Amino acid sequence: MKNTTIFDNTEIAFSLKSDSELERAYFLFKMISNEPLVRIGTAVTNFALKAHLPVKGLIRATVFDHFCGGVSEDDCIPVIDKVYSKGVSSVLDYSVEGKEEESQFDAALEKILRIVDFADNKDAIPFAVFKPTGFGRFLIWQKKTEKVALTAEEEKEWERIVTRFETVCKKAHACDVALLIDAEESWMQDAADDLITEMMRKYNKEKAIVYNTLQLYRHDRFKFLNNLHAQAKVEGFKIGVKIVRGAYMEKEIDRARENGYASPICKDKEATDKNFDTTLQYILENIDDIAVFIGTHNENSSALAIDLMNQYGIAKNDFKVWFGQLYGMSDHISFNVADMGYNIAKYLPFGPVKDVMPYLIRRAEENTSVAGQTSRELNLLSTEKKRRKL
Repeated sequence: MKNTTIFDNTEIAFSLKSDSELERAYFLFKMISNEPLVRIGTAVTNFALKAHLPVKGLIRATVFDHFCGGVSEDDCIPVIDKVYSKGVSSVLDYSVEGKEEESQFDAALEKILRIVDFADNKDAIPFAVFKPTGFGRFLIWQKKTEKVALTAEEEKEWERIVTRFETVCKKAHACDVALLIDAEESWMQDAADDLITEMMRKYNKEKAIVYNTLQLYRHDRFKFLNNLHAQAKVEGFKIGVKIVRGAYMEKEIDRARENGYASPICKDKEATDKNFDTTLQYILENIDDIAVFIGTHNENSSALAIDLMNQYGIAKNDFKVWFGQLYGMSDHISFNVADMGYNIAKYLPFGPVKDVMPYLIRRAEENTSVAGQTSRELNLLSTEKKRRKL
């Protein structure tokens, strides 16, 4: 086990929270820790929004403001500036999900291009981010991954997806803004991997601008990275990767079972942790070729990254290494890491309240299902409340 006491300073962790914000956070995590309550709350919230009941204000004042930056980029500026005052950067994450129309994909492209401009003009925003399915229908990605022939109409759709990717990568390269591309379900990911690698080949000649995401609860991703590294060395481009444990586990396991194929997911939590840490070590050993965004709420992995950086003589502020957590969670890691002088960015979701609800519901469910996540948040908040009383 690594020395995780480096993250124990709650005074640093919650220095930006007023007493009332501390109480609200405690109340929220208390609610989230109750699984039946999360289920009921989710159903009631969905119903209230569909029925146009006046609940937006309540959602905004509680769960939305805790986990999100605002409803628009400009709305996020106070939060961005506030966390940056403590050395924590932000990644603006337009968290609107599940779109199907071409006009919506074009709108998403415009939004991401605006965020690249926004990031270009603000030191506090080092990255832009988007999801592949933000630029095209899931079905098209799936068919490309499964090598199923596309219809003539679908071919045109695919061409438009490629054009959107090209447009945003070209813009990011011109503005010198790094671009994180999220990973999604395994049955669409091969097509995304191929397209992202193509973009790396084009735009990562001097340094990493385009970053793919490796979900390391998948046991095959370390091998994927090895192969990509070999390819990059031969073809002369740099690799950018965001590493995470992953967000679609139940879905992946269920689908593998239903369709009778071997699950791509590691056999247990321990195997996932080992896969994450092995991949992390490989990247830091090859830091001249691979830039990394370490997306984790795991204290051991965060401490390991710090140890390895010391061991390999990687400067704390080397732009090729970033730590990242979600806004509203794991402040004890984010703010203590920033206080030590490392590069750290919070993923800051934003968008209209109604459109961001699927994201917020997933966060609540994830916090309920990830063993220890909520109780850890509650313990830290409780420690800080006691410290302030004294």
